[in-house]
Amino acid sequence: MPACTDRSGHLTASLRAGLSSIVGAPHILTGAATAGYSIDWTGRFRGEAAAVVRPADTEQVAAVLRLCTDAGVAVVPQGGNTGLVGGGVPLHGELVLSLTRLNRLGPVDADSRQVTAGAGVTLAQAANADPALDLGVRIGSEDSATVGGAIATNAGGTRVLRHGPMRAQLRGVEAVLADGSVVAHLSGLVKDNTGYDYGSLLAGSEGTLAVITRARLQLVPRAAQLCTVLIGLPGPADVHELAQRALREIPGLLSAEYFTQTGLDILTERVGLAPPLPEPAPVYLLLEADGLAALEGLAELTGDRVAAVGQTQAERSRLWAYRERLPEAAAFFGTPIKLDVSAPAAKWVELASSAARVVATTDPGARVLTFGHVADGNVHINIVPAAPADGRHEDAVLSFVAGLGGSISAEHGIGTLRAPWLGLARSPAEQDLFVRIRSALDPAGTLNPHILPR
Repeated sequence: MPACTDRSGHLTASLRAGLSSIVGAPHILTGAATAGYSIDWTGRFRGEAAAVVRPADTEQVAAVLRLCTDAGVAVVPQGGNTGLVGGGVPLHGELVLSLTRLNRLGPVDADSRQVTAGAGVTLAQAANADPALDLGVRIGSEDSATVGGAIATNAGGTRVLRHGPMRAQLRGVEAVLADGSVVAHLSGLVKDNTGYDYGSLLAGSEGTLAVITRARLQLVPRAAQLCTVLIGLPGPADVHELAQRALREIPGLLSAEYFTQTGLDILTERVGLAPPLPEPAPVYLLLEADGLAALEGLAELTGDRVAAVGQTQAERSRLWAYRERLPEAAAFFGTPIKLDVSAPAAKWVELASSAARVVATTDPGARVLTFGHVADGNVHINIVPAAPADGRHEDAVLSFVAGLGGSISAEHGIGTLRAPWLGLARSPAEQDLFVRIRSALDPAGTLNPHILPR
């Protein structure tokens, strides 16, 4: 697309004037002020935004997109910028459209247990919209991750096995197409077969089809009697077996998470967390459930195994810290390659057991840290390379995962990181369909043009 900057790297005068007339000059950031919008959470993906534009509402989003499309300017939509695959970073000098000012949270509809939230509302705000209700999606970055971004990446997290990913929370969406057209269907009806479910289509689209501006979210009853158990086990097979048993036997099971002693050692050494159990174990299973029957079930499930139990908020927070702080652990040794992958349930043990070995085949000196979600087949593989980060690590791991019949992206998206390997997961016919859908909704190629097939 034509450049939106002049030879000195500044916005052209005409584009700046047009944008200023829409959002106001204070909400157009350039130069050093764009730094925080031009790098991802891992520090691996760094770009340079032509500008950051911060609209206040849907009408301003529509006007900005109409102006940019007419001017041939590429736009990268961005929420809380907590992504891990480079999908929201202006790697090619694009204009960043920040949605954080669209932060209005409507009143909760008590009858339907739904709420309408602006794209810039954080997940934590949506989760606390009503004291009796909660958002089904819980992720570690919920204080900064936004509703719009979480939908665009179809965020998962620690309660997917109970409530599903972000797509499952959607009861309606408002979005702006690249030409400035606004589409909205926010009635929240559970039964509504009046046409295409474009909200579901936009979930996971990574800002390539439209810009989400509002969403109608289904809320769930807030857990009232949570219990968390952390159990040390000999290996991934034991973790898988016990997690599957928990799924069958424990009512109210919300989470089944795992991590290794390798990760725990990093946390105890670098951030001062005390060991959770009297004796170390090769791997750990963290289970959380709600209700008295769940508490009794967890006690029976644990049996005579050594375990730590948390029932108060403080106790549970202490146990969750061992799992929730692991995403930052690999960064102590360098800039990590973060791969989140999944496999069929029957292949999860092989995936969790083999990740480090697979990486070692291409880079024996690499540090590998694995953790993740047991019952939904998801493993996070964090790699700090010793060899050049030239794609060899991704190729080894993602090819292995594809061979298991798994997904090369369980919850973080494709973005820039995994784009070269999309063919491992999607056939040529599917990729062609993606191209045709994008072309239909954004024929000028305005929205995030450098990710996913076009």
